[in-house]
Amino acid sequence: MASQSVPKKSSYDAIIIGAGHNGLVCANYLANAGKSVLVLERRDVIGGAAVTEEFAPGFRASTFSYLMSLLHPRIIRDFDLGKHGLEVLPCSDMASPLDGDDYILFSEDMKKTQESFGRFSKKDAEIYPEFDAYLNDAANIVRKLLFDTPVDPARRDWKGFKDMASMAWKYRKIGRKMYRIVDMLTMSAYDFLREWFEDDRVMAVLAYYASIGTFAGPKTPGSAYVIMHHVMGEHEGAGGWGFIKGGMGQITQSLASYARTKNVEIVTGAEIAEVRVSNGTATAVVTEDGREFTAPVIASNASATVLYRDLVDEKHLPDEVLREIRGYRSFSTAFKMNIACDRPPQYRILDRLRSEGALGDFDYPTYMHIAPDIEYLERAYDDAKYGWFSKAPFITPVCPTIVDDTLAPPGKHVVNLFGGHAPYELKGGDWAVEKANFRKAVIDAVERFAPGFSNDIIAEDLLIAPDIEARVNLPQGHIFHGELSADQLFFQRPVSGYADYRTPIRGLYICGSSMHPGGGVSGIPGHNAAREILRDQGHRMS
Repeated sequence: MASQSVPKKSSYDAIIIGAGHNGLVCANYLANAGKSVLVLERRDVIGGAAVTEEFAPGFRASTFSYLMSLLHPRIIRDFDLGKHGLEVLPCSDMASPLDGDDYILFSEDMKKTQESFGRFSKKDAEIYPEFDAYLNDAANIVRKLLFDTPVDPARRDWKGFKDMASMAWKYRKIGRKMYRIVDMLTMSAYDFLREWFEDDRVMAVLAYYASIGTFAGPKTPGSAYVIMHHVMGEHEGAGGWGFIKGGMGQITQSLASYARTKNVEIVTGAEIAEVRVSNGTATAVVTEDGREFTAPVIASNASATVLYRDLVDEKHLPDEVLREIRGYRSFSTAFKMNIACDRPPQYRILDRLRSEGALGDFDYPTYMHIAPDIEYLERAYDDAKYGWFSKAPFITPVCPTIVDDTLAPPGKHVVNLFGGHAPYELKGGDWAVEKANFRKAVIDAVERFAPGFSNDIIAEDLLIAPDIEARVNLPQGHIFHGELSADQLFFQRPVSGYADYRTPIRGLYICGSSMHPGGGVSGIPGHNAAREILRDQGHRMS
């Protein structure tokens, strides 16, 4: 869907910096409240990290984000995204190949998961339903927090007291369940899972989620929380995962389609050079080509690091905010490889999966994890911890073209590989030299379980953290706009005192994944930021 290149006017009720999904969500809620909204996007295509692009002739891929999980049903419902082209397609159950031509399965079907776990440990199979209930109880608490504006516990005025008291009352019935959240925020995934399970292969199925998109291993303190962050989805597939027909870009295209029905202007090729501030109030944005647009409200979907360090003159920011944002951790080790191929990986376990009925209605496993045990995950992290790429990276191979025929020519396929670790910077090495070696390590890891896959590859696009940073302006290539660790969550995300979607500058807000509840294609930061913007103007969000 084409975007305009020239705004119709120079002054608006609100300006959004960045046409990623959160920026579009924020714009749509403001437009619903009758505001005139301009969205300015630096790239020539909208979507941010939720975008579908051609990477080889006839082949399109979800370039960055690759699976649907966290986009909240409220967002889908409020903007009627189904009528604007959003269609969720289910994944198969997650299958993870093991050495010795074996496999382990993770399914939404409790019985199937138990049967799979039971082949490795009877005890683990028996306790899994109790663990699942425990994890979901904790996740349900966090789900309630998703739409809350973080309070500032350091405030000592009446508003601070009222906010704290209101939150305490709202969650008064949680009781001892709060200790579960504390455990997950502080414990390693391995220690947390070891309290329940005994088999490393079973634990690896769940510990895997703790490593996705984070610079951490299963034995890193605090990594248990990331498990819960990834399994909070409410859609089809193992852990709530699913595909979007047409790729993840269809999410942002459907949001943009709705936006246009509300007269939101979306302008591409409009990189922001500066947010202008006068007497402590944001007044305008200036593009790199010198155009200036004014608005009483400016909301940045760019990362907090970009906003505070690049777009706002530091003389307008408190020293404490500058100190904290300089220490905000976004060092990424995630990578993505989009592959055009004649056929998807032919795993040695494929015939067995089919004959044993493990795939249900699917003939091919659309969603896999390559990480056979805890040691594999930890060794992948160890390599990165000491400054190098993983010799044997953990990988999520997904094949959307099994269920979506819009991404590749007939009879051909697209395979997305996402995993870690490939540090943003190498210690004693240069990515210009080492990228080809890492590419070989990735393909070798796949071929360990699917021999000969490289012979089926037609074309590929390997994205490491510096590539992701360059393309979508995510500092150090971090897919979550910053680590999901206890000191960078809730009332400390991204900096203490300004976690409520506001900034120290009046009229300037942040609506992206730098804010609570963090990264993932959820739309919740955009929703919450719009609510606070309207609240400051004396309005309620419809």
